[in-house]
Amino acid sequence: MKVALIGANGKIGSRIAEEILNRGHNVTGIARNPQTLSTTNGNLTLVKADALNVDELAEAIKGNDAVISAFGVDWTKPHTFHLFSDIATAVIAAAKKAGVKRLLNVGGAGSLEVAPGVQLVDTPEFPEMWKAGALAQRDSLEVFRKETELDWTFFSPAIIIEPGERTGKFRIAKDNPIFDADGNSRITYDDYAVALVDELENPQFIKQRFTVGY
Repeated sequence: MKVALIGANGKIGSRIAEEILNRGHNVTGIARNPQTLSTTNGNLTLVKADALNVDELAEAIKGNDAVISAFGVDWTKPHTFHLFSDIATAVIAAAKKAGVKRLLNVGGAGSLEVAPGVQLVDTPEFPEMWKAGALAQRDSLEVFRKETELDWTFFSPAIIIEPGERTGKFRIAKDNPIFDADGNSRITYDDYAVALVDELENPQFIKQRFTVGY
């Protein structure tokens, strides 16, 4: 499989790239500064492109079987949060222009439902410092939900996503966060990448959102 990966040099994107490559697929790593990526794997091709430039991005992803957007922002800069929706809109347009139908998006956990009609970001316990960014990520989910042509998947992590080992053992759900026996909702970057590439190889959530947790 040939996969274009936007944000391939990020915390999550780099793990996704490694997971895809380890499974024998080819990756076109797209970033504004691709020189920060390792090129030791012969199946990794680095491309410099602006994800907000539809024409430039379409040219970069052309010929791939799928596109993964692992775009991230600096969470200390709230003025960048609107980029979640802007990038989603641009990636959708670029995928259509390039003729790539399969699109997977690294999303946020704030829009997961903790009760019927109640999303995590709207609960009183949700940390104020993360709220604006989570609301912006929720807006990007709505961009995808309005898309009817592409086979998109929006992948929300557990409430806590952090460094840790790759176990390959986790649970999957759709719109509700997964909690363990101690009431924690968590996943490692590496296991998040495993679940995403599983979905890439064997699609279960076309035009849907799903989540993961231990």
